[in-house]
Amino acid sequence: MVEYQTATGPAAARRLDSVFTALGDPTRRAILARLRRGDATVGDLAQPFAVSLNAVSKHLKVLERAGLVRRRRTGREHWLSLDAAPLTNAAKWIVDYQDFWNTKLDRMDALLRRRANT
Repeated sequence: MVEYQTATGPAAARRLDSVFTALGDPTRRAILARLRRGDATVGDLAQPFAVSLNAVSKHLKVLERAGLVRRRRTGREHWLSLDAAPLTNAAKWIVDYQDFWNTKLDRMDALLRRRANT
């Protein structure tokens, strides 16, 4: 990832790291999947999980730090919404490596075909 940090700067690399950290947990991915359907309260998001409300709140903080979730207060309720914009940079990073490996595999395929024909 050193090349990516150099090309985009350390702040962008930290943002990318926080997105991948957030996506690295199945509970957080499930929360994001739920928020794709629309805004929800913390209680709504916690309901399907067999963990404490405090544990879900910790997951939400990780998602908020990554910029994937936005929080707003309406009275005593905290409403959360999905902000998928940070996923764009993560997807670009993945596509860059996909292109890298596709190129390598295409070269290996060509080499094996040449050797098979000799």
